[in-house]
Parts: sequence; structure tokens; C-alpha cells
Amino acid sequence: MELNQELLEKAKEASQKAYCKYSEFPVGACAFFESGNSYIGCNVENSSYGLALCAERNALSTAIVKGETSKLVKLAIYSPKSSKCFPCGACRQWIKEFSKGFNTEIILEDETGNCCSFYIDELLPYEFQLV
Repeated sequence: MELNQELLEKAKEASQKAYCKYSEFPVGACAFFESGNSYIGCNVENSSYGLALCAERNALSTAIVKGETSKLVKLAIYSPKSSKCFPCGACRQWIKEFSKGFNTEIILEDETGNCCSFYIDELLPYEFQLV
């Protein structure tokens, strides 16, 4: 199986574990690093919406907890409720942070069920940086 499809399948599996009783919008993500390691995450909501954790940030946090130090190469995102489930603005900033100057590939599923890709530099051309 092609790597992008494999990562998207892991994101699909992760979406099934989402805690999304408020929005009923499950999301799963799978982050793939230069080391060859991948980490999954799902969205976890809270009745105070601002305290919710997106699937992408959950996957990246898991990578950090596991000791990952290489750059983020690919990130697959999936929701059964939406084709092309793009990352929110906060997640785009996180993706840039862990890309370490690399143009990370964002893998989504299109309307026909096929993989499609975008790059973080397209989705967030100007990230916040401390000078």
C-alpha cells in the first residue's frame, strides 16, 4: 500500500475513537516523521469549546511525548463527515512548528475517496515566529 494511503487509513481508524459528543464531527490524524515513525490522534472535545483538542495537535503531542525529534514529513487528516478535512488555523501553526523548515505534505481524502495532497506552505504561507 502506498504510504499516503496507509497514513490516511490510520487517520480513519483514529477518527473512530474521537470524543466529539458536542459537534458530532469526528476527526483522526496520523503524523509521519523523517524518522519513519508515525503517531495517531483524534479530536477530544469539551463542553467549553475553546478547550477542545484537534486530532492533528493530539497526534503531534503524542509524538513529542514519545520522544520524537525529527521533522514532520506528512500529516494525514480524515473525517467521515467531510471530504478534504483541512486543518484549522491553530493546527496549521503547529504543523509549521514541527515541520522545522520542511514543506510538510498534508494528505486528505477527496470527494471520490482518493488521496489528495496540499503542502503546509500553501495553507499557511506566513506563520507566527519569534524574531
